[in-house]
Amino acid sequence: MSAAETLESPAPRPLETHACWNAADVADSDGWTYRLNDDEIAELETALTVARSHTDEVLDVDKSRFPLPTLAPALAQLADELINGRGFCRISALPVERVGFEDASWMYWGIGLHLGVPWPQNVKGHLLGDVKDQGKSVNDPTARGNELGGVAQAFHSDGSDLIGLLCLDPGVSGGESLVANAVAAHNLLVESDPELAAVLYGALPYDFRGEQGKGSDPFYRVPVFTEHGDRLFVRYIRPYIEASQRHADAPRLSDTQRAAMDAYDALIYDPDNRVEMTFAPGDMQFVNNYHVLHGRNAYQDDPDAGRVRWLKRLWLATEILGPQDRPRQFQSAGATKHWSTRRTRAGA
Repeated sequence: MSAAETLESPAPRPLETHACWNAADVADSDGWTYRLNDDEIAELETALTVARSHTDEVLDVDKSRFPLPTLAPALAQLADELINGRGFCRISALPVERVGFEDASWMYWGIGLHLGVPWPQNVKGHLLGDVKDQGKSVNDPTARGNELGGVAQAFHSDGSDLIGLLCLDPGVSGGESLVANAVAAHNLLVESDPELAAVLYGALPYDFRGEQGKGSDPFYRVPVFTEHGDRLFVRYIRPYIEASQRHADAPRLSDTQRAAMDAYDALIYDPDNRVEMTFAPGDMQFVNNYHVLHGRNAYQDDPDAGRVRWLKRLWLATEILGPQDRPRQFQSAGATKHWSTRRTRAGA
Protein backbone atom coordinates (compact mmCIF):
# COMPACT_ATOMS: atom_id res chain seq x y z
CA MET A 1 0.00 0.00 0.00
CA SER A 2 1.46 3.36 -1.04
CA ALA A 3 1.63 6.42 1.17
CA ALA A 4 -1.03 8.05 -1.02
CA GLU A 5 -3.43 5.26 -0.18
CA THR A 6 -3.10 5.45 3.58
CA LEU A 7 -4.75 7.75 6.07
CA GLU A 8 -2.95 10.77 7.47
CA SER A 9 -5.42 10.71 10.39
CA PRO A 10 -6.48 8.04 12.87
CA ALA A 11 -7.72 4.72 11.58
CA PRO A 12 -11.31 4.68 10.29
CA ARG A 13 -14.05 3.90 12.76
CA PRO A 14 -17.77 3.12 12.56
CA LEU A 15 -19.79 6.31 12.17
CA GLU A 16 -23.43 7.37 12.47
CA THR A 17 -24.73 3.96 13.48
CA HIS A 18 -28.15 5.58 14.03
CA ALA A 19 -28.39 5.94 10.23
CA CYS A 20 -27.72 2.25 9.53
CA TRP A 21 -30.46 -0.02 8.25
CA ASN A 22 -30.73 -3.22 6.25
CA ALA A 23 -33.34 -4.50 3.82
CA ALA A 24 -35.40 -6.14 6.55
CA ASP A 25 -35.58 -2.87 8.50
CA VAL A 26 -37.15 -1.02 5.54
CA ALA A 27 -39.19 -3.84 4.02
CA ASP A 28 -42.47 -2.05 4.81
CA SER A 29 -42.73 0.76 2.25
CA ASP A 30 -45.33 2.54 4.38
CA GLY A 31 -42.49 3.39 6.76
CA TRP A 32 -40.70 5.53 4.16
CA THR A 33 -43.63 6.76 2.04
CA TYR A 34 -45.46 10.01 2.75
CA ARG A 35 -48.75 10.07 0.85
CA LEU A 36 -50.13 13.51 0.06
CA ASN A 37 -53.74 13.91 1.17
CA ASP A 38 -56.46 15.91 -0.58
CA ASP A 39 -55.94 18.99 1.62
CA GLU A 40 -52.19 19.00 0.95
CA ILE A 41 -52.75 18.66 -2.79
CA ALA A 42 -55.18 21.58 -2.65
CA GLU A 43 -52.52 23.56 -0.75
CA LEU A 44 -49.99 22.77 -3.49
CA GLU A 45 -52.44 23.99 -6.14
CA THR A 46 -53.00 27.21 -4.20
CA ALA A 47 -49.25 27.71 -3.85
CA LEU A 48 -48.90 27.16 -7.60
CA THR A 49 -51.41 29.93 -8.22
CA VAL A 50 -49.43 32.25 -5.92
CA ALA A 51 -46.17 31.39 -7.67
CA ARG A 52 -47.59 31.93 -11.16
CA SER A 53 -48.99 35.31 -10.09
CA HIS A 54 -45.40 36.47 -9.58
CA THR A 55 -43.56 34.92 -12.54
CA ASP A 56 -43.81 32.74 -15.62
CA GLU A 57 -40.40 31.17 -14.88
CA VAL A 58 -40.33 28.36 -12.34
CA LEU A 59 -36.67 29.01 -11.50
CA ASP A 60 -37.59 32.47 -10.24
CA VAL A 61 -39.90 31.00 -7.59
CA ASP A 62 -38.43 30.96 -4.09
CA LYS A 63 -39.83 29.46 -0.91
CA SER A 64 -41.67 32.64 0.06
CA ARG A 65 -43.58 32.55 -3.23
CA PHE A 66 -44.59 28.92 -2.77
CA PRO A 67 -46.28 29.00 0.67
CA LEU A 68 -47.16 25.63 2.22
CA PRO A 69 -48.40 26.46 5.73
CA THR A 70 -49.68 22.94 6.44
CA LEU A 71 -47.32 20.80 4.39
CA ALA A 72 -44.10 22.69 5.23
CA PRO A 73 -43.80 21.30 8.81
CA ALA A 74 -44.19 17.76 7.49
CA LEU A 75 -41.50 18.45 4.88
CA ALA A 76 -39.21 19.78 7.62
CA GLN A 77 -39.61 16.48 9.46
CA LEU A 78 -38.81 14.57 6.29
CA ALA A 79 -35.71 16.71 5.76
CA ASP A 80 -34.52 15.88 9.27
CA GLU A 81 -35.10 12.17 8.62
CA LEU A 82 -33.11 12.44 5.40
CA ILE A 83 -30.10 14.06 7.06
CA ASN A 84 -30.18 12.51 10.52
CA GLY A 85 -32.06 9.26 10.04
CA ARG A 86 -32.92 6.71 7.36
CA GLY A 87 -31.65 8.91 4.50
CA PHE A 88 -34.37 8.31 1.91
CA CYS A 89 -38.11 8.76 1.49
CA ARG A 90 -40.85 8.70 -1.10
CA ILE A 91 -43.60 11.31 -1.38
CA SER A 92 -46.50 9.92 -3.38
CA ALA A 93 -49.82 10.93 -4.93
CA LEU A 94 -48.88 14.17 -6.69
CA PRO A 95 -51.68 14.23 -9.33
CA VAL A 96 -49.48 14.35 -12.43
CA GLU A 97 -52.09 12.86 -14.74
CA ARG A 98 -54.68 15.47 -13.73
CA VAL A 99 -52.56 18.63 -13.57
CA GLY A 100 -50.12 17.81 -16.39
CA PHE A 101 -46.33 17.60 -16.53
CA GLU A 102 -45.66 21.34 -16.38
CA ASP A 103 -47.77 22.14 -13.33
CA ALA A 104 -46.55 18.96 -11.61
CA SER A 105 -42.97 20.11 -12.20
CA TRP A 106 -43.74 23.48 -10.60
CA MET A 107 -45.27 21.75 -7.57
CA TYR A 108 -42.24 19.48 -7.32
CA TRP A 109 -39.95 22.53 -7.48
CA GLY A 110 -42.00 24.13 -4.69
CA ILE A 111 -41.75 21.02 -2.51
CA GLY A 112 -38.00 20.95 -3.15
CA LEU A 113 -37.66 24.56 -2.00
CA HIS A 114 -39.02 23.52 1.40
CA LEU A 115 -36.37 20.78 1.65
CA GLY A 116 -33.34 22.76 0.46
CA VAL A 117 -31.79 25.22 -1.98
CA PRO A 118 -31.45 24.02 -5.60
CA TRP A 119 -27.91 23.48 -6.87
CA PRO A 120 -26.80 23.28 -10.53
CA GLN A 121 -26.54 19.74 -11.88
CA ASN A 122 -24.27 20.25 -14.89
CA VAL A 123 -22.21 22.78 -16.79
CA LYS A 124 -25.41 24.07 -18.43
CA GLY A 125 -26.59 25.20 -15.00
CA HIS A 126 -29.69 23.00 -14.93
CA LEU A 127 -31.47 23.47 -11.62
CA LEU A 128 -34.50 21.44 -12.72
CA GLY A 129 -33.08 18.58 -14.76
CA ASP A 130 -34.29 15.62 -16.76
CA VAL A 131 -33.61 11.93 -16.30
CA LYS A 132 -34.67 10.37 -19.60
CA ASP A 133 -33.26 8.94 -22.82
CA GLN A 134 -31.47 11.87 -24.44
CA GLY A 135 -29.94 9.86 -27.26
CA LYS A 136 -26.51 9.53 -25.68
CA SER A 137 -24.48 6.35 -26.14
CA VAL A 138 -23.03 4.44 -23.20
CA ASN A 139 -19.71 4.67 -25.09
CA ASP A 140 -19.83 8.47 -25.21
CA PRO A 141 -17.15 9.69 -22.75
CA THR A 142 -19.18 12.85 -22.07
CA ALA A 143 -22.48 11.07 -21.38
CA ARG A 144 -23.85 11.23 -17.86
CA GLY A 145 -26.21 8.75 -16.27
CA ASN A 146 -29.33 10.93 -16.46
CA GLU A 147 -28.91 11.14 -20.26
CA LEU A 148 -28.75 7.40 -20.92
CA GLY A 149 -31.90 5.52 -21.81
CA GLY A 150 -32.80 1.94 -21.06
CA VAL A 151 -29.64 0.80 -19.30
CA ALA A 152 -29.26 -0.03 -15.63
CA GLN A 153 -27.40 2.46 -13.45
CA ALA A 154 -24.77 1.40 -10.92
CA PHE A 155 -25.07 2.54 -7.32
CA HIS A 156 -23.72 6.06 -7.02
CA SER A 157 -24.10 9.40 -5.27
CA ASP A 158 -24.69 12.81 -6.86
CA GLY A 159 -23.12 16.20 -6.25
CA SER A 160 -25.37 17.71 -3.57
CA ASP A 161 -26.73 17.10 -0.08
CA LEU A 162 -30.00 15.71 -1.39
CA ILE A 163 -31.19 14.42 -4.74
CA GLY A 164 -34.85 14.49 -5.65
CA LEU A 165 -36.61 12.66 -8.46
CA LEU A 166 -40.20 13.17 -9.65
CA CYS A 167 -41.73 10.51 -11.87
CA LEU A 168 -43.76 12.01 -14.72
CA ASP A 169 -43.87 8.77 -16.73
CA PRO A 170 -42.39 5.42 -15.62
CA GLY A 171 -42.08 4.09 -19.19
CA VAL A 172 -43.32 0.68 -20.23
CA SER A 173 -41.53 -1.61 -17.79
CA GLY A 174 -38.52 -1.83 -15.47
CA GLY A 175 -36.61 1.16 -14.16
CA GLU A 176 -37.14 0.31 -10.50
CA SER A 177 -35.13 2.57 -8.21
CA LEU A 178 -32.55 0.95 -5.94
CA VAL A 179 -31.17 2.50 -2.75
CA ALA A 180 -28.36 1.13 -0.59
CA ASN A 181 -27.15 2.21 2.83
CA ALA A 182 -23.70 3.68 2.26
CA VAL A 183 -23.17 4.21 6.00
CA ALA A 184 -23.92 0.61 6.95
CA ALA A 185 -21.64 -0.64 4.17
CA HIS A 186 -18.87 1.71 5.37
CA ASN A 187 -19.16 0.44 8.92
CA LEU A 188 -19.16 -3.19 7.81
CA LEU A 189 -16.02 -2.58 5.75
CA VAL A 190 -14.32 -0.81 8.66
CA GLU A 191 -15.05 -3.80 10.86
CA SER A 192 -14.13 -6.51 8.33
CA ASP A 193 -11.11 -4.90 6.63
CA PRO A 194 -10.02 -1.58 8.16
CA GLU A 195 -6.96 -1.34 5.90
CA LEU A 196 -9.08 -1.43 2.75
CA ALA A 197 -11.54 1.01 4.33
CA ALA A 198 -8.61 3.36 5.00
CA VAL A 199 -7.69 3.30 1.31
CA LEU A 200 -11.07 4.82 0.45
CA TYR A 201 -10.36 7.76 2.77
CA GLY A 202 -7.67 8.80 0.29
CA ALA A 203 -8.55 10.93 -2.73
CA LEU A 204 -9.52 9.13 -5.93
CA PRO A 205 -9.79 10.66 -9.41
CA TYR A 206 -13.21 11.20 -11.02
CA ASP A 207 -13.84 11.94 -14.69
CA PHE A 208 -15.49 15.32 -15.27
CA ARG A 209 -17.29 13.95 -18.37
CA GLY A 210 -16.08 16.97 -20.33
CA GLU A 211 -17.74 19.46 -17.94
CA GLN A 212 -14.62 20.84 -16.26
CA GLY A 213 -13.93 24.55 -16.04
CA LYS A 214 -11.99 26.24 -18.82
CA GLY A 215 -8.29 25.45 -18.50
CA SER A 216 -8.91 22.97 -15.67
CA ASP A 217 -8.04 19.31 -15.40
CA PRO A 218 -10.59 16.93 -16.98
CA PHE A 219 -10.80 15.10 -13.67
CA TYR A 220 -11.14 16.00 -10.01
CA ARG A 221 -10.08 14.24 -6.81
CA VAL A 222 -12.24 13.40 -3.80
CA PRO A 223 -12.24 10.56 -1.25
CA VAL A 224 -15.00 7.98 -1.16
CA PHE A 225 -15.18 8.38 2.63
CA THR A 226 -14.70 11.55 4.65
CA GLU A 227 -15.20 11.95 8.39
CA HIS A 228 -16.17 15.47 9.41
CA GLY A 229 -17.62 16.49 12.76
CA ASP A 230 -18.45 12.88 13.67
CA ARG A 231 -20.46 12.57 10.44
CA LEU A 232 -19.71 10.34 7.46
CA PHE A 233 -19.72 11.85 3.97
CA VAL A 234 -19.68 9.40 1.07
CA ARG A 235 -19.00 10.29 -2.57
CA TYR A 236 -18.93 7.22 -4.77
CA ILE A 237 -19.36 6.97 -8.53
CA ARG A 238 -17.20 4.02 -9.56
CA PRO A 239 -17.88 4.34 -13.32
CA TYR A 240 -16.52 7.90 -13.20
CA ILE A 241 -13.52 6.80 -11.13
CA GLU A 242 -12.71 4.14 -13.72
CA ALA A 243 -13.37 6.59 -16.57
CA SER A 244 -10.77 8.99 -15.17
CA GLN A 245 -8.13 6.58 -16.40
CA ARG A 246 -8.75 7.71 -20.00
CA HIS A 247 -6.85 10.88 -19.09
CA ALA A 248 -3.10 10.33 -19.22
CA ASP A 249 -2.40 12.84 -16.44
CA ALA A 250 -4.96 11.40 -14.01
CA PRO A 251 -3.49 9.44 -11.09
CA ARG A 252 -3.37 5.71 -11.91
CA LEU A 253 -5.63 3.48 -9.85
CA SER A 254 -3.69 0.88 -7.92
CA ASP A 255 -4.60 -2.75 -7.36
CA THR A 256 -5.23 -1.91 -3.71
CA GLN A 257 -7.63 0.89 -4.57
CA ARG A 258 -9.54 -1.38 -6.91
CA ALA A 259 -9.60 -4.11 -4.26
CA ALA A 260 -11.03 -1.59 -1.78
CA MET A 261 -13.76 -0.58 -4.24
CA ASP A 262 -14.49 -4.25 -4.94
CA ALA A 263 -14.92 -4.87 -1.21
CA TYR A 264 -17.24 -1.88 -0.85
CA ASP A 265 -19.22 -2.92 -3.95
CA ALA A 266 -19.76 -6.38 -2.46
CA LEU A 267 -21.44 -4.74 0.52
CA ILE A 268 -23.59 -2.16 -1.27
CA TYR A 269 -24.78 -4.68 -3.84
CA ASP A 270 -25.65 -7.24 -1.17
CA PRO A 271 -29.47 -7.67 -1.31
CA ASP A 272 -29.53 -7.46 2.49
CA ASN A 273 -28.27 -3.86 2.30
CA ARG A 274 -30.62 -2.35 -0.25
CA VAL A 275 -34.27 -1.73 -1.09
CA GLU A 276 -36.11 -1.53 -4.42
CA MET A 277 -38.99 0.82 -5.16
CA THR A 278 -41.23 1.19 -8.18
CA PHE A 279 -42.10 4.67 -9.41
CA ALA A 280 -45.65 5.60 -10.39
CA PRO A 281 -46.56 8.96 -11.94
CA GLY A 282 -46.48 11.54 -9.15
CA ASP A 283 -44.01 9.66 -6.96
CA MET A 284 -41.11 11.74 -5.61
CA GLN A 285 -37.99 10.21 -4.14
CA PHE A 286 -35.54 12.17 -1.99
CA VAL A 287 -32.18 10.73 -0.96
CA ASN A 288 -29.29 11.87 1.26
CA ASN A 289 -26.34 11.65 -1.14
CA TYR A 290 -23.84 11.24 1.70
CA HIS A 291 -25.59 8.32 3.41
CA VAL A 292 -27.52 6.51 0.67
CA LEU A 293 -26.40 5.40 -2.79
CA HIS A 294 -28.97 5.09 -5.56
CA GLY A 295 -29.19 3.24 -8.85
CA ARG A 296 -31.82 1.71 -11.11
CA ASN A 297 -32.75 -1.38 -13.04
CA ALA A 298 -32.81 -1.42 -16.84
CA TYR A 299 -36.09 -0.31 -18.41
CA GLN A 300 -38.04 -0.21 -21.66
CA ASP A 301 -39.68 2.72 -23.43
CA ASP A 302 -42.21 2.72 -26.27
CA PRO A 303 -41.86 6.11 -27.99
CA ASP A 304 -44.43 5.19 -30.65
CA ALA A 305 -47.02 4.70 -27.92
CA GLY A 306 -45.88 7.84 -26.09
CA ARG A 307 -44.50 5.87 -23.15
CA VAL A 308 -41.06 7.27 -22.34
CA ARG A 309 -39.61 7.07 -18.84
CA TRP A 310 -39.19 10.67 -17.67
CA LEU A 311 -38.11 11.89 -14.26
CA LYS A 312 -37.47 15.47 -13.18
CA ARG A 313 -34.40 15.92 -10.98
CA LEU A 314 -33.39 18.33 -8.22
CA TRP A 315 -30.06 18.67 -6.42
CA LEU A 316 -30.64 20.37 -3.09
CA ALA A 317 -28.44 21.90 -0.39
CA THR A 318 -30.29 21.36 2.86
CA GLU A 319 -30.39 24.16 5.41
CA ILE A 320 -29.99 21.56 8.16
CA LEU A 321 -26.30 21.40 7.26
CA GLY A 322 -24.51 24.73 7.54
CA PRO A 323 -21.24 25.50 5.70
CA GLN A 324 -19.22 24.41 8.75
CA ASP A 325 -21.06 21.07 8.81
CA ARG A 326 -19.73 19.96 5.42
CA PRO A 327 -16.17 19.01 4.45
CA ARG A 328 -14.47 21.53 2.18
CA GLN A 329 -15.05 19.48 -0.99
CA PHE A 330 -18.81 19.48 -0.40
CA GLN A 331 -19.19 23.20 0.17
CA SER A 332 -20.79 25.34 -2.56
CA ALA A 333 -20.85 22.35 -4.92
CA GLY A 334 -17.12 21.72 -4.42
CA ALA A 335 -15.27 20.85 -7.63
CA THR A 336 -18.26 21.88 -9.77
CA LYS A 337 -18.53 25.44 -8.49
CA HIS A 338 -18.11 26.75 -12.05
CA TRP A 339 -21.46 25.18 -12.96
CA SER A 340 -23.24 27.88 -10.94
CA THR A 341 -22.45 30.62 -13.49
CA ARG A 342 -25.75 29.82 -15.24
CA ARG A 343 -29.30 29.14 -13.98
CA THR A 344 -31.34 27.12 -16.47
CA ARG A 345 -33.67 24.15 -16.63
CA ALA A 346 -33.67 21.16 -18.92
CA GLY A 347 -35.55 21.81 -22.14
CA ALA A 348 -35.41 25.59 -21.76
